[in-house]
Amino acid sequence: MKAQTNMEVLKDYLLMLAKVALGCAFFGVGFNLFLVPNKINLGGVSGMAMIVQALLGRGSIGLFSALLNVPLFILGVRALGKRFFVGSLAGMLFSSLFIDLFACLPVPKVEILLGSIYGGILSGLGLGIVFLAGASTGGTDIVGRLLRTRFRTASLGKLILASDIVVITCTGVVFHDVSKALYSAVPLYVSTFVMDQLIYGLDHSTVAYIISDRYREVLDAVSTRLDRGSTLIEATGGYTGAHKPVLMSVVRRKQVPQLKDIVRETDPNAFVILQDAHQVLGEGFKRYSDEL
Repeated sequence: MKAQTNMEVLKDYLLMLAKVALGCAFFGVGFNLFLVPNKINLGGVSGMAMIVQALLGRGSIGLFSALLNVPLFILGVRALGKRFFVGSLAGMLFSSLFIDLFACLPVPKVEILLGSIYGGILSGLGLGIVFLAGASTGGTDIVGRLLRTRFRTASLGKLILASDIVVITCTGVVFHDVSKALYSAVPLYVSTFVMDQLIYGLDHSTVAYIISDRYREVLDAVSTRLDRGSTLIEATGGYTGAHKPVLMSVVRRKQVPQLKDIVRETDPNAFVILQDAHQVLGEGFKRYSDEL
């Protein structure tokens, strides 16, 4: 039994490392093809490394990124545990490697605004994949994770966005061009949006509130045909003062048309409220996680 458990742990770590490598590859491509040529960045340690290289006039961005990561990496490891340690170590190494490895790719000639947008898309996609794997690329990603443990209502992307603003401001100062800082805000925003959509936006469900005299039949149909549970909430009519249960059920978005059919077939006079829900946690939906 122990050997099987160890094998499952090994598979989990290998899958995590594969996702981290894939995410870092996307990040490296977007960073080198669209951001570096235009001297704009996303903030974070990679942005700081770009600034350091510009100031020194030598060395590689990937190497400086790895060196700048060390103190923040140690801080994050102590606070966030073993699995995050392994994933973040891999993310730091892979991101630094791919930043330098893909520096030799032929750079397409694109207008700076398009470069900002597509660089942000690829970088945000890469970072989102890394975060979904339960890891980070170090730097402000770790800062975002640490802040996320304290500010649970804030999204991961926006916490990282806050910590990156100082870096993109420094970009304009170092390159003596305010437009570089202004343009850097574009990939920063785009990458944040893409990352949040990948992490949170794909986890869409719908909460249905159904008020019906035949609520019991609706409840049974939802359970039988949709394989979803329901909760009865005691409610009182504001005008009539009559007591009537409200049926609440959470379904996947693709199940909404079936739910409407059930209600229409069972009680055409039923009152239905549909509301979007993000990150529904528990049985039948997403597992609980302290990280995202």
